[in-house]
Amino acid sequence: MSKPFDATSKDLLEADPAGWVAYLTSAPPPGPVTVVDADVSTVTAEADKVIRVGAPEPWILHLEFQANTDPWFVPRLLRYNTLLYCRHELLVSSVVFLLRSAANMTAVTGSWVVRPPVGPEWVYKYRVIRVWECPPDDFLSGALAMMPLAPLAAPDEAALPGIVQRMDERIRAEADDPLAAKLWASTYVLMGLRYNDVLVARLLDGVQQMEESTTYQAILARGEARGEARGEARGEVKGHLAGERAMILRLGSKKFGPPPTKVTAALAAITDLARLEDLGDRLLDAVGWDDLLGIE
Repeated sequence: MSKPFDATSKDLLEADPAGWVAYLTSAPPPGPVTVVDADVSTVTAEADKVIRVGAPEPWILHLEFQANTDPWFVPRLLRYNTLLYCRHELLVSSVVFLLRSAANMTAVTGSWVVRPPVGPEWVYKYRVIRVWECPPDDFLSGALAMMPLAPLAAPDEAALPGIVQRMDERIRAEADDPLAAKLWASTYVLMGLRYNDVLVARLLDGVQQMEESTTYQAILARGEARGEARGEARGEVKGHLAGERAMILRLGSKKFGPPPTKVTAALAAITDLARLEDLGDRLLDAVGWDDLLGIE
């Protein structure tokens, strides 16, 4: 299962990948910038917001958007970084966007010190952006594709009308209809992380002015998806559990054959993400479904 807001974040990334690179590096990209295939499905299909930056020494930018807490977030981030490096054979920079204060994990500091029992300690470093701590102008004055993050950076609800007004002015002046629809639909989805439905509807209805506008219709069309995404946000860990189960069943079926009912039932009963990830690691060594799950 995809993580919450995957479709929204991927839409924004694809709308202007160079804009995201410029925001994070404080300079225009030195060469061509493209969204690349991040298929690392041998372990997970979740790391899919990836940009290849052309330069004398090309590199990969991997973005993660997080709406809730996850005790295994940093190890997963390292895993994605390593897998992307192995797949593309390029250095990988990982950047985390924490979308709301509910995702403010104390362990997500930008640095993870690993101290193994044998051998030297080492450090995995990545960049963390807490969106609610950023000035809204960071997103309002940069790439159009980053503007939907601005309402999440508002200091309070009183600032929202002004932020939405500035968004409306830029979008009307600089975006064609398809991009405008995408930007407002993304704004609609993301605002649901922090604000209630009545407030969001009032602010965005005011922007559209006419129900016939293509932007307004795009928001309505995305309403159902927004509701689903918000529901997933409340149960993000559940989504990760489902993703790990799906991976185990997919790869296990290739190695052992279709799983019997007792296997699917046993996997469904596991609610510990670490346990499922351990089973995924053991797939290469197990000789069958019963051996993998310890079923007599």
